Amino acid sequence: MDLFCGTGGFSKGFENSGAFRVDYGVDLLPVAVETFQMNHPQAVALAADIREIRLSTVADRTGLSPGGPSVIVGGPPCQGFSSIRPFRSTYEDDPRNSLFEEFASYVNYFRPPVFVMENVVGLATHKKGSTIEQIQECFDSLGYVSDWRIVNAAHFGVPQKRERLVMIGAQSGINILFPSPTHAGEFKTIGTKDRSRLLLPPLISDAPSLFTSEESKLPEALTVMEAIGDLPPVAAGECISDYDLPPQNDYQAARRRNATRLDWHVATGHTKRMLDIIRHAGSNITAIPQHMISSGFSSSYSRLDPDCPAVTLTVNFVHPASNKCIHPYQDRALTLREGARLQSFDDDFHFAGSRTQISKQIGNAVPPLLGQAIAESVIDMLSHRAQ
Repeated sequence: MDLFCGTGGFSKGFENSGAFRVDYGVDLLPVAVETFQMNHPQAVALAADIREIRLSTVADRTGLSPGGPSVIVGGPPCQGFSSIRPFRSTYEDDPRNSLFEEFASYVNYFRPPVFVMENVVGLATHKKGSTIEQIQECFDSLGYVSDWRIVNAAHFGVPQKRERLVMIGAQSGINILFPSPTHAGEFKTIGTKDRSRLLLPPLISDAPSLFTSEESKLPEALTVMEAIGDLPPVAAGECISDYDLPPQNDYQAARRRNATRLDWHVATGHTKRMLDIIRHAGSNITAIPQHMISSGFSSSYSRLDPDCPAVTLTVNFVHPASNKCIHPYQDRALTLREGARLQSFDDDFHFAGSRTQISKQIGNAVPPLLGQAIAESVIDMLSHRAQ
């Protein structure tokens, strides 16, 4: 079950692990739920305020009884943590105000062996750490042990330095397991100063016995051009629907494996003034002559580094005035498909809505490859639980 599902990137990762079927998704945004439904056709998908849906109705619609779902995943919007209160709900429905309480109520009602909650890294330090302590106390009162880590998607094969907080909870008899990084790279973190809370790849200096040769090291994190270098050049305002090169590496081949055509490789139609600015673009805003712009963040009007993972994609990754999103070599912002590639969506993943709506869906999504890495840990948890 995927709560606050958006496009369903998180649950698509679980599905791609080969061990899970997605039965339910709910989100407030109708166009995101339409995208979720297109990519999870077998699931019950509801576009509604989660606070207005009776859990008994969800059980009836999905056929899932308490203990039925193996895992509930989701990312309650951060405003749902503004006022965490003692959890009051019992087995029955009751009206609630906090979006976090909705997540907890689903866990309490359906009693999955495991739940996974992901969120912004700021949750770790919200109210000096008291908020996340209250969240864990809530789950403890429901009979679940929980633990959390800050993860960087670039350590799990996603070509993007995207940090998220991941909390995993489990019923008694199930040991909590977090995924092990598959890619190396040292990146700054904004989540917490407590290094033990960071899910990092091992350093050679930390465990020299693990590395007996060059081949035993983890591969470096994927770069922007390793992710999108096979996509054909496209000018601002244009759209291309056919590949012109074969995949150049395993990542590109994996994203293209089921695609027959290239969808949403469409570039923003920039104004002449913006195109003039883009032609001067470099690694940050200082590359732009001062007379051409009046304001902007340090990352505005800047190009992505071709040889590093992308910075965190935002919902405005098609607008250079808002963030670092200009193609490394071409004079335009990223296309929607390039943004989807940097989020690790496969090329056959379908999106509903307008260009603006789709860019927001992509920017808000949990990268499917990160979801798959977490899913594989959940598989291990479930397969080794006490009988």
